[in-house]
Amino acid sequence: MSKFLIVGLGNIGSEYAHTRHNIGFDVVDYLASEGKVSFTTDRLADVAHLKIKGKPLVLVKPSTYMNLSGKAVNYWLQQEKVELENVLVIVDELALPLGKIRINPKGSDGGHNGLKSIQETLNTSNYNRLRFGIGNEFSKGKQADFVLGKWTTEEQKVVEEKIKLAAEAIKSFAFIGLARTMNSFNSK
Repeated sequence: MSKFLIVGLGNIGSEYAHTRHNIGFDVVDYLASEGKVSFTTDRLADVAHLKIKGKPLVLVKPSTYMNLSGKAVNYWLQQEKVELENVLVIVDELALPLGKIRINPKGSDGGHNGLKSIQETLNTSNYNRLRFGIGNEFSKGKQADFVLGKWTTEEQKVVEEKIKLAAEAIKSFAFIGLARTMNSFNSK
């Protein structure tokens, strides 16, 4: 039975909770609550084990902070003996409009420090990622403030709906594979 490693990127600490940069944590938290499983603090991450219709999913929220996410991904990949093609990394994406999701089998880090760390640690850019659009409504020089900022009330409504969509895409990835999931969800 294939096992899946679902990694939500974010930063630990209450000051980062529910910020744009932590959308990966929010998506895996939603999956865990939907599946009625809890995270436990383990080596380099908070981890939860979820079964959906018999498919084992290992949900991971690295505790290494964004810039060292690769250490946690590599450790849990080895620990859980998951094939690289069964990894899905959920990450915030400035280049996509708010709430738009894109699933890709590979790509550049796009300047994202979490993806950069994963690529450097795994020595490949060939791993699946679900990019969650956070928009790019910030003034010049204010990118860090924007990504580390909280959602506005209007944005929060969109984000809550799109987190559910992202969770459905993750389940689809486990059940019908990457190609069919991309066809279904990249156009939504």
